[in-house]
Amino acid sequence: MVRLTDNHRNWSFGLCFLYLRNVKRFSWNHKRVYRIYRELELNLRIKPKKRLVREKPQPLAVPETINDSWSMDFMHDQLNDGRSYRLFNVIDDYNREGLGIEVDFLLPSERVIRTLDNIIEWRGKPRSIRCGNGPEYVCGKLLAWAESQGIHLAFIQPGKPQQNTYVERYNRTVRYDWLAQHLLESTEEVQNYATRWLWHYNNERPNMGLGEITPQQKLAMVA
Repeated sequence: MVRLTDNHRNWSFGLCFLYLRNVKRFSWNHKRVYRIYRELELNLRIKPKKRLVREKPQPLAVPETINDSWSMDFMHDQLNDGRSYRLFNVIDDYNREGLGIEVDFLLPSERVIRTLDNIIEWRGKPRSIRCGNGPEYVCGKLLAWAESQGIHLAFIQPGKPQQNTYVERYNRTVRYDWLAQHLLESTEEVQNYATRWLWHYNNERPNMGLGEITPQQKLAMVA
């Protein structure tokens, strides 16, 4: 338990217990594990959430199978020397599986297309891809590529990030699971870390949105 919380410092007891039960297959009782968790003083302080009045978002379509809908989005961070870099994330909305993380200082539309082609080569082609309205997405090259592939680009409404909830929640996990915890020296180092973490996320990290199982366990249920 100590090693688990050291490796994943932002994991709460619930996520630790689900990992032990659903991934490692230990049959320990919930109350027993929690008692040990408290005795080791591993419980995290829960910060109160500020409740904001928001407009009711449009219902988010729920995909019914793999490759029904993907989502893609960008993130930003800085190296130890202050240089900014970007991450391009792609997930399958059905089982929340991370399909790829591309890291570089610049990620123009040509890199976006190349990354998507590489994923399609082993994963298969999606029916649609949900994305924002950034210049990389609305440019002619990506639009022409999507049309040639027979893939629908589902653009969210400007200022409505809740319409891209799946990848926004994934981005938050990327940020708090590892990106905000390390100062790395190069984009190559970030890419290597991202690749290793992606395997852990897909195979070992229980996902609350999937009923407390991992993306690969969800995938195995429909294989």
